[in-house]
Amino acid sequence: MNTRAIYPGTFDPITLGHLDIITRSTQIFDYIVIAISNSYNKKPLFSLTERIDLVKQVTTHLSNIEIIGFKDLMVQVAKEYNTKFIIRGLRTIFDFQYELQLLQMNRHLFPSLESIFLMPSENNFFISSSLIKEVASVANYAGNIHEFLPEVVHKALLTKLTQT
Repeated sequence: MNTRAIYPGTFDPITLGHLDIITRSTQIFDYIVIAISNSYNKKPLFSLTERIDLVKQVTTHLSNIEIIGFKDLMVQVAKEYNTKFIIRGLRTIFDFQYELQLLQMNRHLFPSLESIFLMPSENNFFISSSLIKEVASVANYAGNIHEFLPEVVHKALLTKLTQT
């Protein structure tokens, strides 16, 4: 059986928490489509092209993934890539409440799509891209966020923050 799943997100930037979920997902599913959302409404720091490139750089060790960008509804991408599973990371009860709303809408739009929720490992549990960007931007970009990001992402984030 060839099981395919989609792991959508903004990944602005990709963190070790994201990478933890991706890596563990590749052990559960035969093939993972990492779908990076355009997310104009979130006003991402990195462009879609930059986010795709960073994800590609930090996942070179994984052979059963594909990285794409998308602008449509996630369920349209899931249908296009013939996936029946969506992977979502959960950290808090607030994440659960939001994800429950998404799950219900996704079921309405694509009834056969199943949501699989994974919690990050303990050392990555509290990491969020938003929090990382906030901490990194204080004190002239000296906030200590190195341990939460792959090295290439850490460098890219500091470079991006000093340019804006």
